[in-house]
Amino acid sequence: MKNKRKSISAAEQVFAGMAVGTGVAIGVVHRHDSRASFHVREIRIPATKIRSEQHRVLEAAARASERIETLQAEAKRMAGAAGEEVGYILDAYHQMLSGSRLIRGVQKRIATDQVNAEAAVMKEIGLMAEAFATMDDSYLAARVDDIREVGRRLVESLTGKKNRALSALPRHAVIVADELSPADTAALDPGNVAGLVTLVGGVESHTAIVARSLGLPAVVAQDDILTQARNGQAIVVDGIKGIVILQPSSKTLATYRRRKAQLLREQKSLLKLTSIPAVTKDGVAIKLQANIELPSEIESVLAAGAEGVGLFRSEFMFMNRPDLPSEEEQFDVLSKVVRQMDGKPVTIRTLDVGADKLGAALGMKAGPNPALGLRAIRFSLRRKKIFLVQLSAILRASAYGPVRILLPMVSTVDEIREVRKILALLTARLKRRGVKLSDPLPPLGVMIEIPGAALAADALAAESDFFAIGTNDLTQYTLAIDRTDEQVAYLYNPLHPAVLRLIQFSAEAAAAAHIPVSVCGEIAGDDRLTPLLLGFGITELSMAGANLPRVKKRILSMNLSAISGRVRRITSESDPHRLKDLIAELSK
Repeated sequence: MKNKRKSISAAEQVFAGMAVGTGVAIGVVHRHDSRASFHVREIRIPATKIRSEQHRVLEAAARASERIETLQAEAKRMAGAAGEEVGYILDAYHQMLSGSRLIRGVQKRIATDQVNAEAAVMKEIGLMAEAFATMDDSYLAARVDDIREVGRRLVESLTGKKNRALSALPRHAVIVADELSPADTAALDPGNVAGLVTLVGGVESHTAIVARSLGLPAVVAQDDILTQARNGQAIVVDGIKGIVILQPSSKTLATYRRRKAQLLREQKSLLKLTSIPAVTKDGVAIKLQANIELPSEIESVLAAGAEGVGLFRSEFMFMNRPDLPSEEEQFDVLSKVVRQMDGKPVTIRTLDVGADKLGAALGMKAGPNPALGLRAIRFSLRRKKIFLVQLSAILRASAYGPVRILLPMVSTVDEIREVRKILALLTARLKRRGVKLSDPLPPLGVMIEIPGAALAADALAAESDFFAIGTNDLTQYTLAIDRTDEQVAYLYNPLHPAVLRLIQFSAEAAAAAHIPVSVCGEIAGDDRLTPLLLGFGITELSMAGANLPRVKKRILSMNLSAISGRVRRITSESDPHRLKDLIAELSK
């Protein structure tokens, strides 16, 4: 999508972009150009100083690693997918600074070129970035920015010059940037940030995920806004319509102040719905649950009215550490969450990592295509010792309240059968030890997130106790699009006819097998799509806690029996534009 800019007056400028975070922000511009390059001076050094320069690199890498560890701790406090998104990439940064090819290459270059450490870092980063950018593998080619970011941090550590561009932000700051790195995001003070505007990204980009998780209005404006915006200028970000206004007129400001006040009133009224059951006008009860990343989110999702945890991502226990969590450590975390939910169900997704989400202790190796490689359930069944420890901890935690076990990226019935055999083995072992377990044992479900699983949903349903449809990955794999790649982000469309038919087929297969089915992807939290999902026969939705009240409001206003015929018409439509119109009409 090529965005447009038009002038309303000599002062006011309007930029049309892509809305990726809801709400309205009124604030002041804070420019951040992550592409600003470091200028380091190359100094020839005598052979006698080579060893001391090499030592400087090791010390600088250690300091940079400590800073990354601090950012990782801050990222853990971020809600939902934002914390997960930031944590994975920071973990990769940490590994690049810990005895990696980069550090070894810099030390070798100091010796061979006899140059200072700063110059050696810049040379090595440049060569690595050039090599990665020319690779056929799109994932590895996309890691160029990560390499440059690590190099920037290493030079900062060597020179002692810190990048304070996002520190000490003024109140109501709207960050206008080419892009925001995970490290930038982890350093943000959400109390001072009113909104985000970036030049690159899409609806599932890093910036978009963070904006939604933090509740910030955000727009991807792929235009020349960075060259036009000046620090301290007044700015409006319309995260609903995808509009950014620089130097808004007094009339425009008055309009957006009224709109912002209206949104605040709506948010307050939504909070009154938290204790009201989510039941349609014609009496269909819908279970609304929350996706969580960390145990610290429990209090907020319960306050938002969650009837349970529909997706508890377990990866945080494995990331950013040199060792593996013990069974006792995992049991302690999981049992506390189950007890906190006080009888409400908790669906625990087993370890969902791949070579693009590296955990040092997991011993993972990057394959030629990480998105299609050894990951999720495939990794767990290959590394059974790790899997046995996790499943054992989950089984023990189930004694403290209702728990469900969710397997990620399942593609065959054999995978489910193998897990059931493992669970039977563990159950017998735990009972021999006299460990208390739930009776009955936790239900075993599968994520429907690849086309093969959706097309074989009838066979998978015969072996499963429940389905959870992960629409983010299902869309990505169906359309062959990396949703974090700004070059193709505009093609990411969960409402593509193929994606909708896969969701419908999965829901129908679950209904035929009489097992529950939920949606836990981003579209579950979009109230505009609630009628469509319920029309598919889905009666469980799991989302970020902040979206629960708005989705509930839509459910309370719906008459489900009146839309079923219209939903069938939608799924028979092949024209994407007409499909979009039909979905919009359904939501009215």
